[in-house]
Amino acid sequence: MAHRTARQVLDTDVRRRLAALTDLEPDLVLDDFTTREAHRALADAELLVTGWGCPPVDAEVLAAAPRLRAVVHTAGTVRHHITPACWDRGLLVSSAAAANAVPVAEYTLAMILLAGKRVLETARVYRAERRRLDWNDRLADDGNYHRTVGILSASVIGRRVIELLRPHDLTVLLHDPYVTAAEAHDLGAELVPLPELFTRGDVVSVHTPLLPETRGLVSREYLARMGTGATLINTARGAVVDQNALVDEVVPGRLHAVLDVTEPDVLPADSPLYDCPNVLLTPHIAGSKGGELRRLAELALAEVESYTLGRPFAHPVRPERLARLA
Repeated sequence: MAHRTARQVLDTDVRRRLAALTDLEPDLVLDDFTTREAHRALADAELLVTGWGCPPVDAEVLAAAPRLRAVVHTAGTVRHHITPACWDRGLLVSSAAAANAVPVAEYTLAMILLAGKRVLETARVYRAERRRLDWNDRLADDGNYHRTVGILSASVIGRRVIELLRPHDLTVLLHDPYVTAAEAHDLGAELVPLPELFTRGDVVSVHTPLLPETRGLVSREYLARMGTGATLINTARGAVVDQNALVDEVVPGRLHAVLDVTEPDVLPADSPLYDCPNVLLTPHIAGSKGGELRRLAELALAEVESYTLGRPFAHPVRPERLARLA
């Protein structure tokens, strides 16, 4: 992993606990597998603990690591470093995607509820007016009671969001081509076709992975189906949403948006989204940050312990499911 990642995720206590479970060089962090130091370490490595900034574990790396049997990833997606050669080797792979899903789902829940109450827009008006107004009159069509929330994809995060929405008086819709109506019902949602999700949703929250078939999935057609005043939330990947179409809907004020991800990931300085009063932009902060990184480390520690005891991973990554994973 990157040295910065190691400092952030693997603090002294975590490294001490790893060293108690394994034969570990606690100060060895590799962000390049081609160096002499890397080849020395790989020659004896049975397990890699990886994170953001890990270079690809390709056939050349595997040739230098004849004993390698498992990878425990302290972040979500493994697409950036687990290559087909790893699956050919039969490596066991674990991911902390479930741990990283927790703060993303919490962020999403907060934004759904704030959107229903029009909190950000109301605060902006209050800051400008600085006087008593008839908020019941101004917010007559707002509030969260019996609002409809659409969830796009029953991913790990999407499922967690649905779970967090259970205590609230909301109707939850779900679109996911890999989920049955019965499965959606068990989750606590109504399975609907994609057009219906956007037509009925007062809020639509995007949780689909970025795959070739999902690029631009939230298209101009579907955005146009959303009712005036509805809110789109995106914590998945910016490219899942047609950015130009979204600009055309939010700049005139017809739709609202909460965007933790955009395409590109940092918008150009002249993007109209920065100054659009009905758009909340955050710089990809929904995922694990600060103290939340400890949750990633704890999951990785538990997986390493399972491996040392000969137990299966609790959070395995299966190669046959890669086509549907972020």
